[in-house]
Amino acid sequence: MMKYMGDYPSKRTRSVNELTDLIFEGALKAEPLKDEIYCQIIKQLTDNHVKYSEEKGWELLWLCTGLYPPSNVLLPHIQRFLQSKRHHPLSGDCMQRVHKALRNGSRKYPPHLVEVEAIQHKTTQIFHKVYFPDDTDEVISVPEGDFFFDFVRHLTDWIKKSRPAKDGILPSLTYQVFFMKKLWTNTVPGKDSFADSIFHYYQELPKYLRGYHKCSREEVFQLAALIYRVKFEDDKSHFPTIPKMLRELVPQDLIRQMSPDDWKRSVVAYFNKHAGKSREEAKLFFLKIIYKWQTFGSAFFEVKQTTEPNFPEILLIAINKNGVSLIDPKTKDVLTTYPFTKISNWSSGNTYFHITIGNLVRGSKLLCETSLGYKMDDLLTSYISQMLTTMNKQRSGRGISK
Repeated sequence: MMKYMGDYPSKRTRSVNELTDLIFEGALKAEPLKDEIYCQIIKQLTDNHVKYSEEKGWELLWLCTGLYPPSNVLLPHIQRFLQSKRHHPLSGDCMQRVHKALRNGSRKYPPHLVEVEAIQHKTTQIFHKVYFPDDTDEVISVPEGDFFFDFVRHLTDWIKKSRPAKDGILPSLTYQVFFMKKLWTNTVPGKDSFADSIFHYYQELPKYLRGYHKCSREEVFQLAALIYRVKFEDDKSHFPTIPKMLRELVPQDLIRQMSPDDWKRSVVAYFNKHAGKSREEAKLFFLKIIYKWQTFGSAFFEVKQTTEPNFPEILLIAINKNGVSLIDPKTKDVLTTYPFTKISNWSSGNTYFHITIGNLVRGSKLLCETSLGYKMDDLLTSYISQMLTTMNKQRSGRGISK
């Protein structure tokens, strides 16, 4: 702490968050140390007449108040200290952060590099460029209560451990934030035009083009014409290049079913049927067509299964609001769907995803080899948590009405 504040000389150059890690890591693991860190910071700030040291102390207090709250015993003393220093620019913000920490609880990791750099540059607002599925981006302030940096810190720490330092130099890690729809429980095209335009269309389009859905040839012609209209609206000057852009218009496994010129003729014919449609109307019409399919709003995972002899060895698993569906990757037929109410257990690791259907004693297990087991686990957990929350609300609502 004294090294960070400049009161004790440091013999070597340190990375931005090396000292803050040392200060806060222990407290986040051992409850009694949390108050100790608060007390030590307040002690260093009391009657500190060295301007540089005092400012660095306030930086530590600002970081600390964003990590965890003081105990109920210490809280009044921290509040009195901040009130007595209300002339300081960070005092009010520290008080707000204490109240947020009291509401939201303690974080798990020390401050992220971005947080430390922000306060060292005298800014208490952290902005991120967030990328949306439609390729637009927007700079937004990240709510501290969401523990966003705990997630980023967990991820970067895991990457550092899995990729050892070369020549003693730790890898420099940057990140981008993508904002996407995760759970498609109540998604109905046309209900929210903003979400349809920015999220739903651009998240569903790649899954369609990868060939994950079963669809008729007429639907493929219609959807290709709509995708063209989203790209170019009423501009017909790109018609000659349609044969070269089929991968952007047609599911990849269907392209070889017709010649490029036949595809072009069919797409142009269906394009002319929708003359005058705007780009946004074309997105909505696209969504309304695929909304009819039982695989709409799914996350798809290609896996190798080793337990069910009646199913293909290579399976496509779709997780959506209806449950977990097993799909034949060649025919796109849905072989079976397990509703969430029938799923009793699941687990995942770096190379696998296991799921138990029915009773834990007599139920059947599906064992899958996949590197995306953690994603399947997370998505299944989220859908089932949402289902249980909805069921509990309905039960409590019926109880109140009685």
